[in-house]
Amino acid sequence: MVDIWARKPIAALEAEAAEPQVQALTTHDGVPLKRTLSALNLMALGIGAIIGAGIFVLTGHAAAANAGPAITLSFLLGAFACAFAGLCYAEMASTVPIAGSAYTYAYATMGEIVAWIIGWDLILEYALGATTVAIGWSGYAVSFLKDLGVVVPAVVAQSPLAYDAGAHAWNTTGALVNVPAMAVVAAITVLLVVGVHETARVNNVIVVIKLVIVLVFIVAAAPFVSTAHWVTATNPDGNFIPPNLGPGQYGWSGLVRGAAVVFFAYIGFDAVSTAAQETKNPQRDMPIGIMGSLLICTVLYIAFGFVLTGLVNYKDLHNDAHPVVTAIEQTPFHWLKIATTFGVICGFTTVILVMLLGQSRVFYSMSRDGLLPKIFSTIHPKWKTPWISNLIFMAGTGLLGGLVPIQILGHMTSIGTLLAFIIVCAGVMVLRKSHPEFKRGYRVPLVPYVPIGGILVCLAMMASLGADTWIRLAVWLVVGMAIFFGFSRSHSQVARKAAAADAMRG
Repeated sequence: MVDIWARKPIAALEAEAAEPQVQALTTHDGVPLKRTLSALNLMALGIGAIIGAGIFVLTGHAAAANAGPAITLSFLLGAFACAFAGLCYAEMASTVPIAGSAYTYAYATMGEIVAWIIGWDLILEYALGATTVAIGWSGYAVSFLKDLGVVVPAVVAQSPLAYDAGAHAWNTTGALVNVPAMAVVAAITVLLVVGVHETARVNNVIVVIKLVIVLVFIVAAAPFVSTAHWVTATNPDGNFIPPNLGPGQYGWSGLVRGAAVVFFAYIGFDAVSTAAQETKNPQRDMPIGIMGSLLICTVLYIAFGFVLTGLVNYKDLHNDAHPVVTAIEQTPFHWLKIATTFGVICGFTTVILVMLLGQSRVFYSMSRDGLLPKIFSTIHPKWKTPWISNLIFMAGTGLLGGLVPIQILGHMTSIGTLLAFIIVCAGVMVLRKSHPEFKRGYRVPLVPYVPIGGILVCLAMMASLGADTWIRLAVWLVVGMAIFFGFSRSHSQVARKAAAADAMRG
């Protein structure tokens, strides 16, 4: 019986972070990952992942059902939590510059069982996150094609299932499968398999397009903002924070739940840390990439939320698959509709790209450690990417994107990410205590107050999510534990070495 609390030695992690020519533990087949990414590449990857379905789709849902015009404060609260977590990610990424993100950090600080939980949990963030965005991509792509005169039948462009959160019931929509969502996942997977450097180049171009479109929307639409759109039957006075109608429905509780819902909009800056092993100078570049992308996107989000709810009554945004298009229709700039829709599609594309990149790297690390089958860490000899892992996730995310509604996946992704952030914040405190001598390219200020603040804010947002989301998380973790004790525990390289060392000492 191996030790489930065995920690991966920092010396082993440092060896894996070494240059490829002296790297003995990178892959099972001896093929290393390539270090090609700069700080600018990382910041672009972060922005590419952050600005996507969260701002372009879920903002409307959260404003209509939870926060109302105060969705801007929800974004601010979400940014507050991300700032704490982002500082902790920056320190961990600069100290342990290895592929695997929070999984690797947990392995080094809190032990194998915690590392497994967070690695399994990261599927909710990356794989389900990519699926959620693929569904949003489909909605905007169909709208864009319609503007160009090409009509995609709804029967092949929507999920066949819908979920009524109020009645806790599933319904059928009459559609067969969401073909565009499946197609975009397949296309991006091909790009990821070809190579991370090529992927970064494409991402940089798309990020520029996306940022320009978001800025044009804010600047062009701002003059038409009116607080009259804040008036509803339940908010006759047009209060910025509408009166509370129940737990999570407007008022301060709605603002917090809105933050938990739109927290999906911030998912992405942590995905930057999964590329640490492919970064030229991770100690310097990782903190810049993480915090830079987070700061830029927070400013854009607050402005975007204010403009959106000032153009359209927030009640009218309920279940709107493309709220940005609805908002633009309230302005005289109809030309902006096509341009913005195109920018949104570009935004979604980069999010899917970074999410699938992050998930394959997490599973690459877990496989290399023996916690998952070897196939997940098989590197292509020519393209230097974990290509089989990419193809497996293409199949899984593509199928979910074709069948499952976006709201279910969005909530699951948020709760999974919040749990990952909590573990990373705790990991900083543990590593400071256990290994104060380690060289850190960046140090979190005011430890332990900043990590504790991150933990408390993330816990508050997790608590605000509905019981259905918690039940799904519990089921997911139970399945993960079954895999851990059924396969991972007996194949773990770290735990086996620790047990062998203990036996020799005995």
